[in-house]
Amino acid sequence: MAEDGKKPVIKKVIKKGGHGHHGGAWKIAYADFMTAMFAFFLLMWLLNSMTEQQLSGIADYFAPTTASLSKSGAGGMLGGKVIGEGVLSSNSSSSAFNPGLPPPTFNNGESQQDQAPSEDEMQKAQAEKEQQQFEQTADEIRKAIEGVPDLKELGKNLLIDNTPEGLRIQIVDRDGAAMFPSGSSRMNPNMRRLLGLVATAVKDVPKKVAISGHTDSTKYADPNGYGNWELSSDRALASRRVLVEEGFPAQRVQRVVGRSDTDPLDDKNLGSPQNRRISIVLLRDSIAQAEKERATPQSLGITK
Repeated sequence: MAEDGKKPVIKKVIKKGGHGHHGGAWKIAYADFMTAMFAFFLLMWLLNSMTEQQLSGIADYFAPTTASLSKSGAGGMLGGKVIGEGVLSSNSSSSAFNPGLPPPTFNNGESQQDQAPSEDEMQKAQAEKEQQQFEQTADEIRKAIEGVPDLKELGKNLLIDNTPEGLRIQIVDRDGAAMFPSGSSRMNPNMRRLLGLVATAVKDVPKKVAISGHTDSTKYADPNGYGNWELSSDRALASRRVLVEEGFPAQRVQRVVGRSDTDPLDDKNLGSPQNRRISIVLLRDSIAQAEKERATPQSLGITK
């Protein structure tokens, strides 16, 4: 107590500090969680971008390939021996441990169901595509003829059908409507116009073409020996020239032949006008390729 009898004055000094982080440890946990999630998704992305061979290589890297032949530790001050038995022993030079991989589920983003189609499936798809092309071409030819009034009647001279070789377009004679004068390879104007419509319809179809000429069985009398074989061949060649002149690519004509009367359309009446005809076939790719291979110098036994 002071001498003057007054009570001493006591001051309390309160130091105010920061409020802390109010439980800020959760931020650290959240950051760790996000890091782990990022690492997980990165791993998934890497697995998805790896091939089966790469996955097998990683598995082989971590799989043990040999095992120790000794029952104890190897090397060191004790000469490779320790007290007690070793932890691993093996009677063979290689380990029997060979972990297998499960069927791969990642392969450049493609599953096993997305593998390349088989050869049969490819051939079937090609046949369906060809069939669609042939049907569209046949419709275009018919519509083109119907669009020309003075050629509309000639539609009866046109026969279109599907054959094992391909789409066959035949221009046949009818009574009173012959495509060529008798015994001549110089075609009538209507025949030329009809071939022009055919050329327009088929020139953009990427197929090879086979052209053949046919006659009936009437013998062609000529003192020089000119007969139905020569006549059918000349008519086929004349048809090829007109097709090319009308815009059909010459390099797509695979063969031009004369068949004389050996392949009649009406085999019950060999003298029928229908047997006098020009046949134009849009060849299927398989037929065109087979003919090309048969015509190679090696297949004909010709060597350089």
